[in-house]
Amino acid sequence: MQGQIIKIAGPLVVADKMRNVKMFDVVHVGEQKLIGEIIELRGDKASIQVYEETAGLRVGDGVNTTGMALSMEMGPGIMGGVYDGIGRPLESIHAMHGDRIARGITLPTIDRKKKWEFKATRALGDHVSTGDIIGVVMENEVIEHRIMVPQGINGTVAKIESGSFTVTEAVAQIKGDVSGTYGVTMLTVWPVRLPRPYKRKLVPSTPLITGQRIIDTLFPVAKGGVAAIPGPFGSGKTVVQHQIAKWADADIVVYIGCGERGNEICDVLHEFPQLVDRRNNQPMIKRTILIANTSDMPVAAREASIYTGITIAEYFRDMGYNVAIMADSTSRWAEALREMSGRMEELPGEEGYPAYLTSRIAQFYERAGIVEVLGGGQGSITAIGAVSPPGGDLAEPIVQATMRIVKTFWALSYSLAHRRHFPAIDWLTSYSLYADKMESYYTKQVHPQWVATRAKALKILQHEAELQEIVRLMGADSLSDEDKKTLRIAKEIREDFLHQNAFDLVDTYTPLKTQFEKLKGIIGTI
Repeated sequence: MQGQIIKIAGPLVVADKMRNVKMFDVVHVGEQKLIGEIIELRGDKASIQVYEETAGLRVGDGVNTTGMALSMEMGPGIMGGVYDGIGRPLESIHAMHGDRIARGITLPTIDRKKKWEFKATRALGDHVSTGDIIGVVMENEVIEHRIMVPQGINGTVAKIESGSFTVTEAVAQIKGDVSGTYGVTMLTVWPVRLPRPYKRKLVPSTPLITGQRIIDTLFPVAKGGVAAIPGPFGSGKTVVQHQIAKWADADIVVYIGCGERGNEICDVLHEFPQLVDRRNNQPMIKRTILIANTSDMPVAAREASIYTGITIAEYFRDMGYNVAIMADSTSRWAEALREMSGRMEELPGEEGYPAYLTSRIAQFYERAGIVEVLGGGQGSITAIGAVSPPGGDLAEPIVQATMRIVKTFWALSYSLAHRRHFPAIDWLTSYSLYADKMESYYTKQVHPQWVATRAKALKILQHEAELQEIVRLMGADSLSDEDKKTLRIAKEIREDFLHQNAFDLVDTYTPLKTQFEKLKGIIGTI
């Protein structure tokens, strides 16, 4: 036993005799070896956030450090899996322990026994460095899992062969440029709080095509961009994220259910295996990874789930894939930060949130982007986070902190949702700062008049809002014939273009060229 518990406050445990540990070390707490992480050090005392229910712990129980940071195992077999906030495989846990996660259980994220067919893409004598791809594994019919040289290894391939291997068996030997020979396995372990390195970040200039007309046409997000979806309860945040996850032209989708209701996670689990990917006619689940940390799970694990998801996204980005990550919702994550901060008696900021709230949100979104990866080529992460402000108040701290960082803002309106207009994205308060940078793409790939048509549609909708004020004050008879015509066209834009049925087999997805023709047909008569 290394340390002893001297205080228990919900998910926060304080232990003494912990002088030789490090910040963010993973520890085992109590007789059941509950999993926790050190989040504060004061002398020989350590504050630990425990990712499991702490009922039954007692003062005097032991605490032992693993000496390692909270890390995520990644490799062949991860695709299509469902994991909790700290990376434990929920399907394996369910098979062993039933519907509830037994306390103190630790299972490897990746199956150690299953063998995979490794195909070498490098030969003996080749010089390789960190991030270079040395072979591939077909994880399923959709995803080619690319095996990369681990961090810090540079040298010459001394041994490599194709064949059947487990993730822990060496598929190659690399003789270091300086000294030593390193075995390369198909298993990667990476600390979730440490961003994976890349050569350089690039400027996003290509849209993430979602098939959702109000998004693609009026408020697009770029591949490698960041977007936020704030809105009150019942306004359709989760459905919008589900639609993007289903139809976006991303290679990989990572969906984080952070503190959300279990039935919403179940929707993904039931729909994605049945939904056919329009690009390859395979089930959507074959290119999806789900992090399930529902509202009934321990609150501290919400804080870790966001980092677990973005680490997985970076791993596939480094292979050269375009990844879309959905965080639903960052408000629940921030609430977990607030609870832990309060239990640690830190000085509170606005509405009780910790003073470092903005920097933590920025750390998450800044790990998105389109980059030149270490192994050559490009990869991207597009991060889309839902925000759930109480009452839909956009002046709430989490919304304001998020607005400082993101460049696409899809503000959901309760009044639109109440009128059954979905997606309930308010075209008067939403915006996209990527639209101007992607004009050349739309002009070349869709239609030369795309930019002008989009601008005209936005102008009509803004003018309609002004005219509606006049109508409410003076009546419709006070309008000119031209203004009445504008109102009629604006109504067609709202009802026939912006309104989209997520559950209709045809209307659920609209290609870009069809979007343009549809909008042009509505406003072309002006």
